[in-house]
Amino acid sequence: MMDLASHSFPPETLTALAEASAAINSTLELDTVLDQIARGAATVMCAEASSVLMLDRRTNKLIFAAAVGERGKALLGKTFDAELGIAGLVLRNGKAQNIADVSESPDFFSGIDEQSDFETHGLVAAPMVYKSDTIGVVEAVNPVGRREFDANDLQLLSVFANLAACGARNAKAHESLRKENLALHGAVLSDTRIIGASEQLRKMLELADRVAPTNATVLLSGDTGTGKEVLAKYIHSASPRAEKPFVGVNCAALPETLLESELFGHEKGAFTGAMAQHIGRFELADNGTLLLDEIGDISASTQVKLLRLLQERAFTRVGGTKIISCDVRIIAATNRDLKAAIADGKFRDDLFYRLNVFPVRVPSLRERREDIPALVEHFAKKAVVGLGVEPRTVSPEAMALLTTYDWPGNIRELANVIERTVLLSDGPELLSTHLPPEIICGESESTPHPQTLHGSERAMIVKALQESQWNQSKAARVLGISRDNLRYRVKKYDIKRGER
Repeated sequence: MMDLASHSFPPETLTALAEASAAINSTLELDTVLDQIARGAATVMCAEASSVLMLDRRTNKLIFAAAVGERGKALLGKTFDAELGIAGLVLRNGKAQNIADVSESPDFFSGIDEQSDFETHGLVAAPMVYKSDTIGVVEAVNPVGRREFDANDLQLLSVFANLAACGARNAKAHESLRKENLALHGAVLSDTRIIGASEQLRKMLELADRVAPTNATVLLSGDTGTGKEVLAKYIHSASPRAEKPFVGVNCAALPETLLESELFGHEKGAFTGAMAQHIGRFELADNGTLLLDEIGDISASTQVKLLRLLQERAFTRVGGTKIISCDVRIIAATNRDLKAAIADGKFRDDLFYRLNVFPVRVPSLRERREDIPALVEHFAKKAVVGLGVEPRTVSPEAMALLTTYDWPGNIRELANVIERTVLLSDGPELLSTHLPPEIICGESESTPHPQTLHGSERAMIVKALQESQWNQSKAARVLGISRDNLRYRVKKYDIKRGER
């Protein structure tokens, strides 16, 4: 940093510089800090306007992050190639520039004046350097009451820009930590274990393992409750982004207006009730993974905005003008038939093809019945720990019922049933009598075939009844179930007295 003592600045200039520095360092809110830098530059340099341009290294563009002056608001969020203009020159060579008349400078980029309807005459620009890293440029435009900026102004802005760089870098680091903490707060990846050994599950995991190391967008499809969110977390955990945030949003759980704010964020005052700036899920997931669950339920207008984001990898907050770039890996999930929705005009085909880069289907639980016993044991152990009760085992009869049930609610339903069953059980074993009536009755099951588990159970019941001379109480004791339970099965399998 330059030594202020080696330069003879007027007392009022030094006072303005000290006040500007104090204002810059009075907060760690990034937008506020950048705004204070722009205001401070205009005051210290006695200029008509000033701006702060931050470098986005991912896109190699300079972004007007803050601007004051007559047309300052029109510049906010504007971007241009970092190789262009006086700012681009300052960025490349790391030296401050004083241009007395921009019309005579081959480096001046007039496109910004044309966009903002502002006329630049004289311009002074200095690099914002933090530990040898140039993070942006501060510009002051058109000196007030003077024809042009002088050499002292160039030195003064250089000092100011270095002070500003320190404040901006600290605020940017604070903003990154804040976003990461917000993202990780509700997205703990502790439960990414996928249980089972069925062929359907193995094929699904092979696809997940293949796509995980890439940045490809993934579309997960499958019935409700099959574990699409768990698979999304599995993919994230196996990716190079594993140490970065995993952020999920259920698109069906929010109305259209709130969903846009949740996805893209909003500025203070953007709508009634917007009392403060809100960071959206895309910003929170920067450098990480964003799960868009139930993507088939988003409105037409949100589909347009999402398509634009996927194309440009940049967006603006609701009510804002600042363009925010993001590096986010997208995983979308749906239980709907999106091709049918396209045919019905309810889902954009161009958005579908953006999302359907790498499709993975998550099988329903009835397609992987051989995995049910392992899942039952897992959820039973989890419920025992959560409820603080003694360990439970599952009786063979109860396991047979759980395995043959069709599970319309899939794994989510199974987890809930097991927790309820653990609550209802008094002893060390989970019995069939503890199960819900729909599982005991087998309401979702079809007519049994002799070679299926259903058929085997029917044969066991008929055999027990025959040996008990069709005394249902005795047969129930032989089978280890209650008389009511047996009566359910007799009715379910349409067993007639005397049949063999």
